[in-house]
Amino acid sequence: MIKVLLPVDGSASATRATRTLLATLDWYRDRPEIDLIAVHLPVPQLPHMGVVVSKDMLARYYDEECDKMLAPARQLLDAAGVSYRVHKLTGPIAETIVAEAKASDSDMIYMGTRGMTAIANMALGSVATRVLHLAQTPVVLVH
Repeated sequence: MIKVLLPVDGSASATRATRTLLATLDWYRDRPEIDLIAVHLPVPQLPHMGVVVSKDMLARYYDEECDKMLAPARQLLDAAGVSYRVHKLTGPIAETIVAEAKASDSDMIYMGTRGMTAIANMALGSVATRVLHLAQTPVVLVH
């Protein structure tokens, strides 16, 4: 059975990728396993930050933010009756996506080409481009 890693960030592009994946599920002999992931950048660590922000507060923040990123894709997958596993991760986005693809033995990474902010893409480079450069797994990009 084919395993698909579907990274999402709540953007219109990630929603398009989810819709496109759903539209192509009938192309496979056996329905692929889908791992739906959201990756949040780590909050910068400041000296004595633990005095103001506890580890539990930070974990709750990451969890809530990942839930927001996952919500549009989860709604589409649930409406289509497609089963999936959810992963909420923290780390450098492209590197974490590629590491999760390897750790979960994914056969492909299926993702949108544009994320939440164009300014971040201009300053840091596209996450999709970085995933393409790092991944040993085939990557399907949806525009």
